[in-house]
Amino acid sequence: MSTRSPQIAVYPGSFDPITNGHVDIVNRSLAIFDQVVLAVAENLRKTTSLFSVEERLEQARAVFPDPRVEVDSFHGLLVDYVVRRGARVVVRGLRALADFEYEFQLAHMNRRLAPSVETVFLMTGDKDFFLSSSLVKEVASLGGDLTGLVPEVVRTALHARFGRK
Repeated sequence: MSTRSPQIAVYPGSFDPITNGHVDIVNRSLAIFDQVVLAVAENLRKTTSLFSVEERLEQARAVFPDPRVEVDSFHGLLVDYVVRRGARVVVRGLRALADFEYEFQLAHMNRRLAPSVETVFLMTGDKDFFLSSSLVKEVASLGGDLTGLVPEVVRTALHARFGRK
């Protein structure tokens, strides 16, 4: 009888805010891995965030009460974080061809920096392929209907941020 270590995958992103596309990727990842760490990046390239890292962590914890989903934040190189967490897999969602090109570059750089870390790509679901956090923020800022785009806790936070009910 062999005992194996739990398979931990890290799903990194800014999650500003979490969309139903992100939720779909986490849920599908849980069908493959024992545990998923949703890792909120303290992204230096995105100079302005709508929500602080602490707010994004709070929203993510409300969205993912499953004990197999751990919500954490990180800064610095993703592969360093993955190795520190004892994981060997990075999960990334792909929406379109443009995503693939960028993610392909990142995956190869990550492999060069940490050969033991693999990247697994999951295609977004057909109902979420157009979703992005940027698009959701734009719709929210203009008073558009967010039904079906984001979890309820995120919808409430977006409405509060933009002065909507």
